[in-house]
Amino acid sequence: MLDIERILLEKLQAWRSCSAWCVAFSGGMDSTVLLHALARLAQSHTLPALRAVYIHHGLQAAAQAWPAHCQQVCAALQIPLTVLEVDVAASASVEQAARQARYAAFEQQLQADEVLLMAQHQDDQAETLLFRLMRGTGVSGLRGIPSQRSLQQGRLLRPLLEVSHQQLLEYAQQHQLRWVDDPSNATDEFDRNFLRRQVIPVLKSRWPQMQQNLQRTAQHMDEAQQLLDELALHDVQQATLAPLFNWLDLPCLNLEHLRGLTLVRQKNLLRYWLSSFTLLPDTAHWAGWDALRDAQADAQPLWRLHNGALLRSQNRLYWLPELWLQSPPAVDVLIDTAGRYDLPNNGYLIVHGEVREPLHLRYRQGAERFFIDGRGHRDLKRLLQECAVPAFLRSRLPVIFLGQQPVALANLPHLTHPQLQGISFTWHIP
Repeated sequence: MLDIERILLEKLQAWRSCSAWCVAFSGGMDSTVLLHALARLAQSHTLPALRAVYIHHGLQAAAQAWPAHCQQVCAALQIPLTVLEVDVAASASVEQAARQARYAAFEQQLQADEVLLMAQHQDDQAETLLFRLMRGTGVSGLRGIPSQRSLQQGRLLRPLLEVSHQQLLEYAQQHQLRWVDDPSNATDEFDRNFLRRQVIPVLKSRWPQMQQNLQRTAQHMDEAQQLLDELALHDVQQATLAPLFNWLDLPCLNLEHLRGLTLVRQKNLLRYWLSSFTLLPDTAHWAGWDALRDAQADAQPLWRLHNGALLRSQNRLYWLPELWLQSPPAVDVLIDTAGRYDLPNNGYLIVHGEVREPLHLRYRQGAERFFIDGRGHRDLKRLLQECAVPAFLRSRLPVIFLGQQPVALANLPHLTHPQLQGISFTWHIP
């Protein structure tokens, strides 16, 4: 029989100095084997403190008895258990919504320098690869379930990915373990269940080594993705531009540099760069990138994505969070002393110097004219163009008024009226 305890000890060797090991315990066979094997190892090896967390979704009647079962198992193993109840958001995919709720709970529960151990195994990996293949995934998706990744303050580890379901079952039977069976696994209603119950057994009858081969494919895809990421990082570094102004700290790329790359390198760069900001677009949605890149020079194209958008300005490509896609609410803020002035959905303004007369902060409405020493009165629109202020920023830039006359523009001190010398207006963007 496969020595699962030896495999766990080997896979977790690098993590034995952590503050604690937290097991994601569902009460099912897989996590029961993981918890039991770790408890046995702790009797003969010096390991971090063990604890377990059960996430209670409450999505089916049978699940109401599972927390009590998990309490009994953990009590017998002398492992503390935390039961967390979560609300699953209404969604077209109950599986996805439950998964998101579960991981959000784990992130909140995990302590600094602690690892979360999950019991996904070789069969789960094969099922995941086939499921993603049916959805038309790319190289990144065919990496399958990662053996480890960061999770909030700690790390998520899956030490059983090279162990089959049958091997776990043999361990459970040898040690006479008890576990709960999820009745939803007995139906083909869910795609993963259909693959597990109908498709994979047929494939295994033809190709007995299917699971090991798919695991190897996942490893090949992981290596390929690492190469793509290295290329993307190089391209991002070449394309990244310094902020146009030291106060405009928004992610920004050189659009001309991107145009000089092949289309596949453009998309590879953008996938890598955008992954920190948004969910990546599907294949059909990439037409938005072509439209943005190829629009006329005087156009102001926008590519909407999840939680934000890509916007082009003066051959610079900006990522704008959702907040930036709406103009801030109109304000009329009285400035009668130095200090901080918060602006709804638009950061805040810091005023330094002695304010001798009451001033007002408003936003640009159009037709404002500034008095510039030595140049007379000039249209604000023309002045903003001269200063190369991006168009998307102009409706947000705080304008300082004395009565009805604009006398200063935040962050552009050279436009301040001579009457306000000695006063500075610093805007901190949202």
